[in-house]
Amino acid sequence: MTQALDTFVRDRLPDPGRWPHLRFDLPELAYPERMNAAVELLDRAVDLGEGERLAVVNDAGQWTYAEIKRLSDGIARVLVEEGGLSPGNRVLLRGPNTATLIACWFAVLKAGGVVVTTMPMLRAGELAPILAKARISHALVDARTLADWREAAAGAEDLRWTATYDGDAGTGALEALAAGKPGGFTAHVGAATDPALIAFTSGTTGSPKGCIHDTRALLAPTDTFARHILKPAPGLRWCGSPPLAFTFGLGALVLFPFRFLGTAVTVENGSPANLVAAIGRHRADMLFTAPTAYKAMLGMLEGADLSSLKTCVSAGEHLPPAIFAAWEAATGHRLVNGIGATEMMHIFISAAGDDILPGATGKVVPGYEACVIDADGRERTEGEGRLAVRGPTGCRYLDDARQANYVQNGWNLTGDTYRIDAEGYFHFVARSDDMIVSSGYNIAAPEVENALLTHDAVAECAVVGAPDADRGMIVKAYVVPARGEGDPALARLLQDHVKATIAPYKYPRAVEFVPALPKTLTGKVQRFRLREERA
Repeated sequence: MTQALDTFVRDRLPDPGRWPHLRFDLPELAYPERMNAAVELLDRAVDLGEGERLAVVNDAGQWTYAEIKRLSDGIARVLVEEGGLSPGNRVLLRGPNTATLIACWFAVLKAGGVVVTTMPMLRAGELAPILAKARISHALVDARTLADWREAAAGAEDLRWTATYDGDAGTGALEALAAGKPGGFTAHVGAATDPALIAFTSGTTGSPKGCIHDTRALLAPTDTFARHILKPAPGLRWCGSPPLAFTFGLGALVLFPFRFLGTAVTVENGSPANLVAAIGRHRADMLFTAPTAYKAMLGMLEGADLSSLKTCVSAGEHLPPAIFAAWEAATGHRLVNGIGATEMMHIFISAAGDDILPGATGKVVPGYEACVIDADGRERTEGEGRLAVRGPTGCRYLDDARQANYVQNGWNLTGDTYRIDAEGYFHFVARSDDMIVSSGYNIAAPEVENALLTHDAVAECAVVGAPDADRGMIVKAYVVPARGEGDPALARLLQDHVKATIAPYKYPRAVEFVPALPKTLTGKVQRFRLREERA
């Protein structure tokens, strides 16, 4: 029986005149007009005889490609036969990174649903707006995260079916239903342009936005950044801290390993200490996490076994040169820096190996193009301005007027200020709202932060502009001390250190010591909260 297509997401795409220009000019981006991403990433590997290859490993066990396929087929049957799912329905996933969550992700796509994966630590007040905005109809929830879920779900008018699973124990209600289904499932094959994923932004600048990505966009990061920059090979083990709800984590732990016959190493709590342990225990080759985690791990390396590592990728926020240098000195690995965005699915500027230029983010990833837009609105391939990018992925918000801010003249404007040098390397200057103008001087907050981070008394820091009657704004630093609580003497020491490291006018005229910095669930520092608290 042919099921009616739910067009809710398609109907709430931005007006086509507000879309970014999408380009698919690499041969590997010539996707068929109709396809299913789960078939391309998982089922095809089994069909090619790779079913016994290890797909996922973690502290709870290990699963082959054939086992993940069987589990995802069973869950897809449950969604359709028990949950009454129609293609285009939105299915929310909630839980930490596990093999079962990955199987659920594939199952939703196989059934033709639109995946909406959420951070497992979201509270009811954060879940409720997602449920309402995406009109969630179905949900697959790790039973260990039910407390906040129940409260949020109670007010969800469109939610009509929920099933729970039990981590990777295999003892949950969803697993029991799936085990009772006959093997195999014929995946829904829709248009490659059909919405397949709504990724909600992690909220560094206010209320999160739902980013709609089609089936092509799920494969594009594998055939651009992963294929050309990371140059993956079968059998590599991919490990990282970001949740699958964060597209950085989705790429690292699902899209890339499954596209290239690798193994996902999942860590439920991706703290720096747990990452270090998982790398040694599961012999991870590829590591993905944020700069702050790399800095934290530097103090945990004594006795650790990182000998299996081949590539370390940093993204999610700006990589300070001090952390890059410290990680290389301690491990011998040069961090593969990269800038991506939820709106763009994954990384679009990066460099690896001999192409790494310390201090630079990198060059444009094959398949993308980028420029900067100067103060006069001109597109420039050299110089400084607002970063603009386009390629096979791009921003299309779910029913959100902020689309007009992100996409202009076919370009995606990421909200970052960059400088492009004569060799085509992109150098991060600041988030566009993190530029501080003090007494007529333009001061980039990340430059001050990097100077502070070179002092061993600083564990973490964030720099913002603070109003000042005489200078308009001054540089203010929020510092998490490496030891103790901080005092005026340490503040003066750090101010003098910055004056000796960069131009003296950039030093923080105010230093406030704090026990922790406000961050998103993906580890990004929320400077806007510091500015609000200051106000």
